[in-house]
Amino acid sequence: MKLKDRARAGWAAFRGKSAKQDATLETLLDTLGIDRTSSAMSEATYYACLKVLSEGLAKLPIRVQQYTEAGGVRVAREHHLYRVLHDRPNPYMTASVFWGLAEQMRDDRGNAYAYIDYNRETGAYKLWPMDPASVRVYYDNARLLKDQPDLYYQYSTPQGVITLGSTEVLHFKSFQTKDGLVGVSVKEQLASTIQGNIKAQKMLNRMTDSGMTAKSVLQYTGSLNDDSVERLKEQVERYMKGEISEKDGKNVIPIPMGFTLTPLNLKLADSQFLELRQFSALQIASAFGVKPYQVGDYTKSSYSSAEAQQLSFLVDTLLYIVKHYEEELEAKLLTDAEVAAGYHIKFDTSVLLRTEFQTLITTLKEAVNGFLMTPNEARSRLDLPAKEGGDRLLGNGASIPVELTGSQYTKQAQQAEQAPPATPDPDKQREEDKAWLKEIICETLRERFPA
Repeated sequence: MKLKDRARAGWAAFRGKSAKQDATLETLLDTLGIDRTSSAMSEATYYACLKVLSEGLAKLPIRVQQYTEAGGVRVAREHHLYRVLHDRPNPYMTASVFWGLAEQMRDDRGNAYAYIDYNRETGAYKLWPMDPASVRVYYDNARLLKDQPDLYYQYSTPQGVITLGSTEVLHFKSFQTKDGLVGVSVKEQLASTIQGNIKAQKMLNRMTDSGMTAKSVLQYTGSLNDDSVERLKEQVERYMKGEISEKDGKNVIPIPMGFTLTPLNLKLADSQFLELRQFSALQIASAFGVKPYQVGDYTKSSYSSAEAQQLSFLVDTLLYIVKHYEEELEAKLLTDAEVAAGYHIKFDTSVLLRTEFQTLITTLKEAVNGFLMTPNEARSRLDLPAKEGGDRLLGNGASIPVELTGSQYTKQAQQAEQAPPATPDPDKQREEDKAWLKEIICETLRERFPA
C-alpha cells in the first residue's frame, strides 16, 4: 500500500472514532490531572508568532523560473512543477494552506516534512504533509535499513512503518539543529519562558474568577465541624465574587458575629507583574525573529512607514526562511539537467513591499525611463493588459554608455576646428546696416516730437 493510501486510511480511522471514545479520552485526561490547555499554543505571544510567520510565508507566491540565454529571467509556466508549487501541491490543499502548514510545523515542532509523490508513468507530482511527531530521521551509515548509506525517514502510520529515502521527503528544519539533520523548535529552547507566561495567564484567570481579589483569612472563635467550615467558606467566596448580590449591598460581605475577614492583598503593580509578562513576550517574539509591533507591542515602534516595517521583517526574518525553502525544493524536485538549463524555484517577496498607488506609479515610471522595465512589464504590475509595441525598452535619450562619457564635447571641439571660417556676405551686411540706421532715426524723431 502506498503512503498516500495509508495516510487516507489512517485519517478515515481517526474520523471514525465515536463520540464515546472521545468522551472517554477526555475523562481519562481529567482523571490523570493532565491539563489540556497548558500547551505552548495557548500562550498568546507564541500563537501570534506562529501566525505571523506561517501567514508571512503563505502569502508569497512561489514560481518556477528560468534564466534565459540573453541573461534575463522568465517565468516557466509550462514547467510540470509550476502548478504544483504555485497553485495546488495536492488535490486537497491550496498552495497557501500547504506552505502555511509547513511553516507552522517547522516553527512549532522544529521540523516540517512532506512526502514527494511522483508518478513515473505520468510524470505528475503531489506533495503530502507528514506529521512531525510520527517521523524519525536516521543516517544509516551501517546499512541496516537499505543497501545504500543515506538519510532515511521512518514514518509511522496506522498500517505500519514506512521507510523513505532522502530524495522522497522534503525536510524543512529550523535554524537551530542538533546535528545539522534535525531541527530544534523554539518551544524546546524557551520551555521555561513559555510555561511561565502560561502560568501567569492562569493566575489572572483565577483572579478574575475570584472577583479580582486575593486570598483571605477568616478568623473565628470557637469550633466548627468540617461541613460547617466548608459551607461558610463557600458562602463568603460567593459574596466576594459577586454571585450573591442584595438590592442595596452588592459590595457588602456579611459574616457571623465573632468572625473577622482579613484579606491578603496582592498588588500586581508592586510585583511588576505586567512588566515581567511584557519582557517574557518580547523574549519569545525575539526568538522567532518577529518584531514587537507584530505581536501588539507598539511602545518602541520607530518605523516611519508600513513599507519600512515590511522591509525590516523581510530582511531580518523571512529572507533566511525563504532561502531555506528554495534550496530544499530545488535540490529535491529539480533534476541536474533542469538546473543546468537554468530552471530554479523562487518565492516572490515583492508582494510584501507593495506601496500606495502614487508611489507605485512614480516607481514604475522611473523604471521605464531608466531602461529597467518595458511598458508592458510595468502595466503587468498594475494588472493592466499589454499593449502593442510595449515590449521594447524605452527611456531617456540623453543616457549614454559610461565609456562614452565626455565624448560629445570632444566631438564638438573637433568639428569647430575642422569647420572653415565663415565668409561675410556684403549684401546681407548692407541690409543690416540700413535697418539699424532706420531704427536710430525713428527713435530720434520720437524724442523730439513726442506728440
